[in-house]
Amino acid sequence: MANRLRNLIKIIVVFIFLYLFLVSIGLMGVAFKGFGKEFAENLIRTTSDPLIGLFIGILTTSIVQSSSTVTSIVVGMVASGVLTVSNAIPIVMGANIGTTVTGVLVSIGHFGRREEFRRAVAGGTLDGFFKIMCVCILFPLELSTGFLEKIATHMTCIFGTCSGVSFTSPVKLATQPAVHLIRDMFIGLFASSQLSYVMMLSISLILLFAALYVITKQMGSLVAKRAEIVLSNVIGRHGILAIFVTMIFTAIIQSSSITIALMIPLLAAGILNVEAMYPLVMGANVGTTVTAILASLATGSIPALSVAFVHFIFNIIGVCFIYPIAILRRIPVFLSKSLGNIGFRKRRYVILYVLVVFFIIPALLIMVSRLLK
Repeated sequence: MANRLRNLIKIIVVFIFLYLFLVSIGLMGVAFKGFGKEFAENLIRTTSDPLIGLFIGILTTSIVQSSSTVTSIVVGMVASGVLTVSNAIPIVMGANIGTTVTGVLVSIGHFGRREEFRRAVAGGTLDGFFKIMCVCILFPLELSTGFLEKIATHMTCIFGTCSGVSFTSPVKLATQPAVHLIRDMFIGLFASSQLSYVMMLSISLILLFAALYVITKQMGSLVAKRAEIVLSNVIGRHGILAIFVTMIFTAIIQSSSITIALMIPLLAAGILNVEAMYPLVMGANVGTTVTAILASLATGSIPALSVAFVHFIFNIIGVCFIYPIAILRRIPVFLSKSLGNIGFRKRRYVILYVLVVFFIIPALLIMVSRLLK
């Protein structure tokens, strides 16, 4: 009886801190959007070079912390005629890379515990390395053949008569009251909006680290053995089922970042491994494209719908044509585990990876391109 009561208390604690974890992710997004949404819109508006468009997509999504936000901005710009479909495609590809920064930032929440940190970093960077590999393959093909735009245009001809659809994520419905309460409190406390966003970011990071610590500790003692059996018997042997389940889950909550972020504590606790996580990430990548499709349907613009379908096709190709090839599938796993091992020895290199890949390289290349004009 006492053991059951302890387990019940642990479950309640996990759910409370899971809610705080989701609030911290939402609050972090609000803070980053406060810093960078206007900057992102201005930057996207000025691009015409495909390579620079790719890095603009990476940088703006890393700043705004949401590929759904950036692709929705791009969809809106295409609908209004500010961007062409051709110019939007590299930005969408870059956004797919940029959104993976959230998983790495969540994994850094395990900074103080080396073994957990190693496992978390391996899981947190898996999607990033997979997306980078996809872009390295598909970006040159798109430049030379325009196949993504052609397929998307054909799909638009089929679905272009659809009317607008709207859908609200249940996760947003659950967390928005708390997020808005904290946001309004800080905006009311500080005269400077930038200072209020800094404070929001600080609070979100404190919540994130605290929630991750408690969730990982409680989950490790509560469900480790049972979860290992379930994951090895179901997910490990039925990858297609795992893809479909996470695809539907992500389509409902409208955020691959949240889906992947929820897996990080399981990885850190040793309940989930990188190989078992792989199909879950694939499903999340496809599921998250629903947001842009809904946004484009709401605009009623044919070019905007084409851009949303490009986002969908890019991720479908990754799942259906790149992931099944064993030699390609192993590359992201090798790279993510290698970075996890490096992080185990020198944790600062993981932070350096985030800064260099998601911020410094894109910002420098964009700056150089502006100076050369």
